[in-house]
Amino acid sequence: MWSAITRRAVACLSACVCAIASPAFAGTQTRPPQGGLVSTALCADAYVLALAGPGQIRALSWQVDHPVSAAPDWARDLPTAWPDAERLLMLEPRLAVFDPGGGGRTARLVERAGMPVHELAWTDDFDGVRQNLRALGQVMDRSDAAEILIADLDIRLDRLTARSEARDARPRVLYLNVSGGSAGAGTYIDAAIRAAGGINVMAEAGHAGWTRSDPELLLDLDVDLILTSFFSDGYASTDNHARQHAAYRHVLAGRPRVEIPAGDWPCAGPRLIEAAERIAQALDAEEVAR
Repeated sequence: MWSAITRRAVACLSACVCAIASPAFAGTQTRPPQGGLVSTALCADAYVLALAGPGQIRALSWQVDHPVSAAPDWARDLPTAWPDAERLLMLEPRLAVFDPGGGGRTARLVERAGMPVHELAWTDDFDGVRQNLRALGQVMDRSDAAEILIADLDIRLDRLTARSEARDARPRVLYLNVSGGSAGAGTYIDAAIRAAGGINVMAEAGHAGWTRSDPELLLDLDVDLILTSFFSDGYASTDNHARQHAAYRHVLAGRPRVEIPAGDWPCAGPRLIEAAERIAQALDAEEVAR
């Protein structure tokens, strides 16, 4: 726990910040009790929830009660946080967890005030998920729990490999998000498709990273299964081309399709294996149907 000197420094800094209170925190009447973990963003939520339970988490991100979150019901009623120094100083967690690249000036500010912080590393594959679990488990003093999660992840990936080897062919898979974009090589979508035993047709066509909306590109692809995401549980937007544009409706029509819950892969997190297993289940069903 922090020293008395550190507490005085935090109180002083908190008072200064409150003097120029941001609209995001306006109307707060009481100061929450200190302690516990605080996650500041959706990806961090997934890692914190994998390693901590009720009574250990002080707050989760502002998106925790949105459809894009896979948080359990008990977690949706927790206080919310975001990468804002004022908010974090008021919550006084024993550890603040940031998304990859999400700490920035806020993390430096609260760390100087004596608050422990941890920023997840960006990753696009299951090996990176293992590394993030280990690193966060260490700073949370939950290394044993992290190793159990990693062992379970490895078992589930081995099972997916066995299922893939039992199929007669490797199905061709296209990912399409609600904006009309897709994912090529080097993305966590590609990692999940490959783990499930499919061929990512965008990677096969030579595309790397995240692609922008281009229905003409998709029309020429030979596809066995389409993965969609954020169609039913994403945010309403004028950029939702895949739900509104006639060309995308044509791409989706008459082809097998499975919707992957947004909460399974807001990033390459602990639930990415859930997405891979859903894809594998759809691939198994397609083989039976052929």
